[in-house]
Amino acid sequence: MLHGLEFGLNEWLVDEQYERYLHDPGSVDQAWRDLFASPAQVTAARPRGGTAPASDPADDAAVKAVRVAALIHAYRVRGHLMAETDPLSAQSGGAHPELDVAAFGLGDADLARTFVVDGFAGRATMTLRDVLQILRQSYCGSVGTQYMHIQSSEERRWVQQQIESPHSRPDRAAQLQILYRLGAAEAFETFLNTKYVGQKRYSLEGGESAIVLLDALLHRSIRSGLKEAVIGMAHRGRLNVLANIVGKSYAEIFHEFEDAADIRSVQGSGDVKYHLGAEGTYRALEGGSMAVSVVANPSHLEIVGPVAQGVVRARQEMAADGGDAFPVLPVVVHGDAAFAGQGVVGETLNMSQLPGYRTGGTVHIVVNNQLGFTTSPAQGRSSTYATDVARTVEAPIFHVNGDDPEAVARVAQWAFDYRQAFHKDVVVDLICYRRHGHSEVDDPSITQPAMYDRIDARPSVRKLYAEALIRRGDIGEQQAEGALRDYRERLEHAFAETHAPQASGRSPEGGAPAAAEGAPAHPATAITEETARRVIASQSSLPPDFTVHPRVLPQLRRRAGMLDAGTIDWATAETLAFGSLLLDGVPVRLAGQDSRRGTFGQRHAVLTDRRTGAEHTPLGSLGAPAAHFAPYDSMLSELAALAFEYGYSLARPDALVLWEAQFGDFANGAQTVVDEYIASAEQKWGQRSGVTLLLPHGLEGQGPDHSSGRIERFLQLCAQQNMTVAMPSLPGNYFHLLRQQALGERGLRRPLVVFTPKSMLRSKAATSTLAELTTGEFRAVIGDETVDAARVGRVLVCSGKVFYDLDAHRRDSNLSDTAIVRVERLYPFPKRELGAELARFPAGAEVRWVQEEPENQGAWSFAAPRLQRAANRPVACVCRPEAPAPAVGSARRHAGEQQDLVASAFR
Repeated sequence: MLHGLEFGLNEWLVDEQYERYLHDPGSVDQAWRDLFASPAQVTAARPRGGTAPASDPADDAAVKAVRVAALIHAYRVRGHLMAETDPLSAQSGGAHPELDVAAFGLGDADLARTFVVDGFAGRATMTLRDVLQILRQSYCGSVGTQYMHIQSSEERRWVQQQIESPHSRPDRAAQLQILYRLGAAEAFETFLNTKYVGQKRYSLEGGESAIVLLDALLHRSIRSGLKEAVIGMAHRGRLNVLANIVGKSYAEIFHEFEDAADIRSVQGSGDVKYHLGAEGTYRALEGGSMAVSVVANPSHLEIVGPVAQGVVRARQEMAADGGDAFPVLPVVVHGDAAFAGQGVVGETLNMSQLPGYRTGGTVHIVVNNQLGFTTSPAQGRSSTYATDVARTVEAPIFHVNGDDPEAVARVAQWAFDYRQAFHKDVVVDLICYRRHGHSEVDDPSITQPAMYDRIDARPSVRKLYAEALIRRGDIGEQQAEGALRDYRERLEHAFAETHAPQASGRSPEGGAPAAAEGAPAHPATAITEETARRVIASQSSLPPDFTVHPRVLPQLRRRAGMLDAGTIDWATAETLAFGSLLLDGVPVRLAGQDSRRGTFGQRHAVLTDRRTGAEHTPLGSLGAPAAHFAPYDSMLSELAALAFEYGYSLARPDALVLWEAQFGDFANGAQTVVDEYIASAEQKWGQRSGVTLLLPHGLEGQGPDHSSGRIERFLQLCAQQNMTVAMPSLPGNYFHLLRQQALGERGLRRPLVVFTPKSMLRSKAATSTLAELTTGEFRAVIGDETVDAARVGRVLVCSGKVFYDLDAHRRDSNLSDTAIVRVERLYPFPKRELGAELARFPAGAEVRWVQEEPENQGAWSFAAPRLQRAANRPVACVCRPEAPAPAVGSARRHAGEQQDLVASAFR
């Protein structure tokens, strides 16, 4: 604190400005610089709740100028608290004690005085009266702005210039465009409410200005040369956006309402109409167009945000041609309660400036109904605003009154221009209301009676705006109603077409799901020895003067010798899979917590110079015609991180897109993505993804949270070939599995879940030879060729690491009557391959399923009936007893359990 200087209520202003001055004198106004350069001149300044006495020595021009500067700064920081942003509140825009001029030692006598204002509103000097007028117009009107939390002085000055510069009303053409968009939004909702009474549509009524906002935003985008926008949004207002922004035909939307009335249509594939996405073309009224899409999403509201970001990132990379690095505009439309309440919002905001996730800035639009389902803000958040979480990434936040559509359009332009200037996120808080309940069948007056009395008495924003234009003489009454009448006629015509005979027979959303279990045909995945050696050579061909860490260098050297030694380990097989795919022209993106090095210090996809900290990506140096390799360390997130990769995979079916959990257990945090997208999106929306999940799995005494990737959860979601679930036990099989996933026919590609090893990464038993990579293909079942099939009396069937424990016990015990068969792909379950292998053994041979996991976990519940059909006999299970936790916490206890389990498999 600057001791000896007191400013009453506004001492915080002095402290804040002084800290800025010490850090960077240029970041504060000239009046503050003058003060802090010689603070002694105002040491005695002590205003006490009113104007200082005339005889006060502090009452001079320099001190008054500082007080005016403090007043300006206070409005910039606190002015939004007085803004008239709430259309339902008659008290919006009231006085605030910290913005009272008396709190700054200023009074009526100073209003006519001229002060140095150091460029405020583009002026060098100004009277206090003019200063107050501009401050109230800029910060206390229909727009309240929060931006002083931004650390960059350049960005703060940019926002100030937009806000504090005088702005005129839009011209007549712009006014008519706003009125037309409001009319279209209102008429669409009114029409649906009339024709489909009692059906859920999650209307935009009360927030129709959202269409004006999107229209202005996309219009600005076209003028700036952008070609595409991707919109992620929850269900409220989605149908309106699809119709009036994306250009989805009214007839198609009406068809969906007709289907909703037919109970047969909800069986099988498809989804409710307010979850569906679409792609179309936005057409500006004055000319110009751009591609625009709305991403399909479930009712888990904010989860669509990171999915949309992934889609945008992929499309930007495909569209980049040496020009604009961010040619696709991401827009995410939120609800106020969800924006404040759901943690994935903060995770997604945190992505915005990270190297692996940047999309050049997202425009976040919060359609602020001032209400959750029935929950008020006072019960739904601890922050002042629903948007306060955005301050963590220093995003500017524009709070705007939804009943002032001209201000809404102006703010949309500011938001876009900020995004273009700084490639950072920006938030528009559209404060409006919800005319109906959460859905149209809900009565909101039960819990918010006073609020809904005000809403019921309030005309629509279109009506209010039309009346304002007529009152100002900008348009005539006939003109105001004409556009609305024309729009309603178009809706009636589309509705009539919907009921025409030729309109029936539409195929359901989502397309037909895949049929019964059974793996599709797979591409050739073997590589040549020349390709293998080229990839391995990249691991030791380092830049000049690059100093590899002494603990990493031996691993790289071992890789170079593995091809000849015939002991290719897991990490090397993976490197060969990635590198050979790159040489095949397949881009590879790998992201996860610590994925570049690898959680277990095994991958080293990116090397760090021991002396300089410079980075080198060996597979990035393969040269032409290799595709791009993009390994990233993600933030400490599973939910948003996996959702991003899923979205990316949707837009890049040509790439191998992998998300790796630090431990398989951590996928628990991304369960919503697995349930709502990875497992079911194809059936719901016809949306196919080839995203690959790498989940380290294996019970090795590391405790409950570092053991299990929860195999049972993924298998429970498997049906109709919706994904592939595998737990390979050999590096060579893992190699073929990755290449099979990347090279498979794009239209048939499904998500792949791989339970990857931990201890097996360095196990000498779990190695492959070069021949296994240059010949063959992925094997869903690995039979046992080490025993005489005719003498076998017991067959152990297993997956993953436990095979090596079983095999070691068999060898140590010199047992020749037991075969061990490995199921490498758990889904689609390899019934044919497994049946053929089991048929080699005597009909009386006992078959047992062996797993490390407790009986109620792992693959047993899923595999049991399928294994029994394949074996054509009863099958017993050898496993740990049922347990609520995946594993015990004691390494010693685990070792004893594992020894007993393996031994019991042979009894």
